[in-house]
Amino acid sequence: MIYLWVALGGAIGAAGRFFVTSLVTRTVGHGFPWGTISVNVVGSFAMGAIISFMALKMNVSNEIRAFMTIGVLGGFTTFSAFSLDFAILVERKEILSAFGYAAGSVGLSILAVFAGLIFVRTVLS
Repeated sequence: MIYLWVALGGAIGAAGRFFVTSLVTRTVGHGFPWGTISVNVVGSFAMGAIISFMALKMNVSNEIRAFMTIGVLGGFTTFSAFSLDFAILVERKEILSAFGYAAGSVGLSILAVFAGLIFVRTVLS
């Protein structure tokens, strides 16, 4: 049964990713993968916040935990898309942009996880 919860969450997350990346791309343009970095940072913040909230405020089943983290957020964040965006920037010979994108994606996403953890622990406790 847990596989069905993960699959359902993955479908929701993937649809959310498509919506956000499309919205961001329409807003700022196609020159840089802002949509991918946006979902990775937002997804990382959400991961920190949701994990912390479930651990501190809720008693949820393994199915719900898997649905939210592996399913929804796993479908929403986009490491494979991140890797492709990096490769495309390198192939365009935009090396500085590629490494800025990689550093920004990783660094901001890690900071966002901590921000989500801190947010729930301080604001919601």
